[in-house]
Parts: sequence; C-alpha cells; structure tokens
Amino acid sequence: MSIRILLADDHTIVREGLRSLLVKEPDMEVVAEAATGYAAVQQACDHIPDVVVMDISMPDMNGIEATRLITGRLATVRVLALSMEVDRRFVVEVLKSGANGYILKDAAFAELADAIRTVATGETYLSQRITTLVVKEYMQRIPEENESTYAMLSPREREIVQQIADGKNTKEIAYAFNVSLKTVENQRHAIMKKLNLYSIAELTKYAIREGLTSLQ
Repeated sequence: MSIRILLADDHTIVREGLRSLLVKEPDMEVVAEAATGYAAVQQACDHIPDVVVMDISMPDMNGIEATRLITGRLATVRVLALSMEVDRRFVVEVLKSGANGYILKDAAFAELADAIRTVATGETYLSQRITTLVVKEYMQRIPEENESTYAMLSPREREIVQQIADGKNTKEIAYAFNVSLKTVENQRHAIMKKLNLYSIAELTKYAIREGLTSLQ
C-alpha cells in the first residue's frame, strides 16, 4: 500500500519538484498540495494523508500552527517538517506542535524519502544536524537540571547511600565502616539534605536511579 502524501509549501516550483521525485517512488503517492498553512489544514482534513510534508515558513498560517491543528484534529496523520532553520528553540517549538520529524531543506532527496517512510510508521525522524543540535543542548543542560550523584556526593557518602538502599540499618553500616552510630546518623542526615530527600524510600529510589544499587 502506498504512503499517501500531502505537500505543503508556498513555492510552486518546490512542490512540483518534490512531486516529480516522489511519484517515482513505488511506495509513495502525492494526493494533494497546499500553498498556505490554512490550505494545508483543509487539504489534510479532506484527504486524510498518511504524511504531510510541511514547509514551516508559509503565508496565511505558518507551518507550526498548521501542524498543531492537523495533529490535534487528525490522530493518524503524521507531519514531517521541512525547514532551513537550525535554531534549537525553533526546532523544539516545531516538535512540540506535534511534528513527527524535522528535515532540512538542503537534504538530499534520498534522505527525504527515508524520512517520509520513517514517520509514516509512527516513528520520529530528525536530520543528523538537528539530532546533533538537540543532543548537544541536552548534554549541556544535564549539569543544571540534575547534577550527577558522583558530583554531589563524596565516595564515602555514595557508599553509605548504597548500604542504606541495600537494606542495611544504622548499626550494620556503623560496623562496616568502623564508626559510631551517631556518625552514620549525621552522615545520612547530611546526604538527604544535600539531595533534598526526606525519607529512606526516596533515598533508595535515588540510589536505584543513579545506578548505585539495583532491585533484587
């Protein structure tokens, strides 16, 4: 069964070029075209395509808003955004609008065809440059949003967290480290304060999440 495609781009020559290439693909069929965001929404509702190849910069209604309306009204329709923009905030806004993929206009046709097939199956497709951008931004934000245990706790504190998460009581931990019960209690209090946790259960979950222990 062919993938039914709606082409949305305000440049006629671009639509004609894409159509001429797509019709040569044995598993693809262009069922409609649109030159504005408003027309893209209308055509999507009329034809219920499998994939909308959506130019993000269009008159009347931009591609982001058109994507939001289409995905909101038609749950089975997938949208593949087509744009020259590589700004992270712009990309994120497009994906938040409901787009299933994001491909740059300077991509080769073979990549576009692969992207269409990918989003048609319900999966997400991002151009390599966009993937690199998103991953790089995510990695940069990790220290700000969720500082690693290894950066927040000392080696001894990590050992204590592991002991607690493994079910050891205060007396057992004190014996293992050859310290007083009071020392263990103080260290546990300091750890929980540092991690902003308020119970042993929360501390155990934290240890599992950070890989300091695991459920048996």
